[in-house]
Amino acid sequence: MTEPDDNAARLAALEADNARLRRLLDKVGLNDGLRHGLRDTVAMLRAVMHQSAETTEDIATYVTHLDGRLEALMRARTAIDAAGEVNLHTMVSDALQLHLVREGDGATISGPRILLRPKAAQLFALALYELASNAIEHGELGGSLGRVAVLWDVADGDSTGPMLTLMWKETGAAVSPPTRTGFGTRVLEKTLAYELEAHTSLAYEPDGLRCTIRLPLSARIGHVTAGTPSDFDDPLGGA
Repeated sequence: MTEPDDNAARLAALEADNARLRRLLDKVGLNDGLRHGLRDTVAMLRAVMHQSAETTEDIATYVTHLDGRLEALMRARTAIDAAGEVNLHTMVSDALQLHLVREGDGATISGPRILLRPKAAQLFALALYELASNAIEHGELGGSLGRVAVLWDVADGDSTGPMLTLMWKETGAAVSPPTRTGFGTRVLEKTLAYELEAHTSLAYEPDGLRCTIRLPLSARIGHVTAGTPSDFDDPLGGA
């Protein structure tokens, strides 16, 4: 069987599982809020499956990344089911720890305490997975000297209310822009823009990748709570 046939067979099996899950949700006595949340998750999973297949060149890479993406989404869903919202700091830390990068060792994580609403949390989980995975595969985070800083702050916007700015900055060595648009770039530049009104910039700098995500921190996305004060100074010396 050829790789395209393998991809098609895997997608067909996953979609059949999703169809059975949707039928099950219709039968069991879930409240409307929980049913809606699970349906959103299923829809996101289907989108991830299709777009992963479209942007992957071989079956081994497809399976590896699809598994990681689904794991990131389901971890976020588990946290949502437990508390209704997800702590951004915890989400960043978890995304890095999945790749054996720990805060205080190879990573600096800093910003005010922000709780993300369900849909925003799952989208951020996916974006953070893509950044961490890319840093391991193509950046310097997989090496002994590689480091990453994930910093965020909230400031007043002009007429949109508070604005959340999150910066992901790798350091270690220069990185080159990709030669093709992959799934991760789609998520960062298009999906976040469409779903969360976010603006993402990717800069391939002499000492590593810098990704900056800026979006309105509206009630449907999340809110700042009491906790660690903001510390948005870049420890890597960037602007």
